[in-house]
Amino acid sequence: MAHRMIAPALALAALATSQTAVAQAQVCVSSADLSDAVVYAMPIAYDATRTACANRLSATGFMVTGGDAYIGQFRAGQNQAWPGAFRVLKTFMASDSAAESGAPMEMDAMLSAMPEESLRPFVDALVGQMIAEEIKGDTCDKIERGLELISPLPTGNVGGLVAFIAEMTELKSPPICGAAAPGGTARK
Repeated sequence: MAHRMIAPALALAALATSQTAVAQAQVCVSSADLSDAVVYAMPIAYDATRTACANRLSATGFMVTGGDAYIGQFRAGQNQAWPGAFRVLKTFMASDSAAESGAPMEMDAMLSAMPEESLRPFVDALVGQMIAEEIKGDTCDKIERGLELISPLPTGNVGGLVAFIAEMTELKSPPICGAAAPGGTARK
């Protein structure tokens, strides 16, 4: 009986140790990955906003008249953006675990143990719920205005712009790794 318990315990210890090493080694997010995370998350944020603001959106406003078509471009790029978005998620998880001084790493272990594609529905639901909870009724028109303002930009440029702003504001939790190369990481 004891031998059956030792192997899983050693495996969990090894996983925790490897996750701690990842948390210590990966202390920044690349601009390209942050750009991908924005592209990936835009449809999730849009859907959360549509739900949270359902009774506050004007029938003639951008989200009702042109939002679905614009966000459709982001939806089309989600598969390509997922690997970068997943790396950002893992970096933030590792950063949070490191900040909590080695606090329980069950989420890190789950992220490492499951295939990336299996996590997507979980990530989508969790992120959507978190965004919806943060939306206050009086911000719905501001969110819609912001979306309309960026709508002329191609999806990759929106992601690149957010990554650039994060670089310029010196995002610290975790920081952006180096500056983007000339020409940026925007995709067409």
